[in-house]
Amino acid sequence: MQKRKTNRLQKYDYSQGGYYFVTICTKGRGEWFGKIENGAMVLNEYGAIAAIYWADIPKYYPGVGMDEWVVMPNHIHGIIVISPVGTEQCSVPTQRVSLSQIIKSFKGVMIKRIRSEFGDIRFAWQRSFYDHVIHNETSLNRIREYIKNNPKQWDMDIENACRTGQCPIPVCGANSTT
Repeated sequence: MQKRKTNRLQKYDYSQGGYYFVTICTKGRGEWFGKIENGAMVLNEYGAIAAIYWADIPKYYPGVGMDEWVVMPNHIHGIIVISPVGTEQCSVPTQRVSLSQIIKSFKGVMIKRIRSEFGDIRFAWQRSFYDHVIHNETSLNRIREYIKNNPKQWDMDIENACRTGQCPIPVCGANSTT
């Protein structure tokens, strides 16, 4: 079995304070969270659960905040802010948490809730996630705009597998013959 290539920056401490842009995709890019109508995201039950758990991340991780974010039909874009240890938001060193821990916990609680509440064992996340360490205000503002405008750009989005009829699940209806 081949070892999977990591997409994390080598020797970078992802628990240090900073702004991190992340994208988390559903397995096979299936549209589990709702649909885009008139350039706006309309969440279904799964999407509402994703939004609640995403917004609640700071409740479980002191020193972690949420900046701009959006739940899309088959992925989530968000900016996670980890406060530097020693600041008012993160004063206890034992509260340090890495970006990977946050995402792993989010994914796990989503799967557990969907499977227990809906009995749906088909829902799954793509392995890993995309991240980008935001280094300056210009980049932060550009990424915020990208996230805000993402629903309006859905028809052109490379993550939109259903626009080409390649959606791997029947939820979105792109593979139906009717």
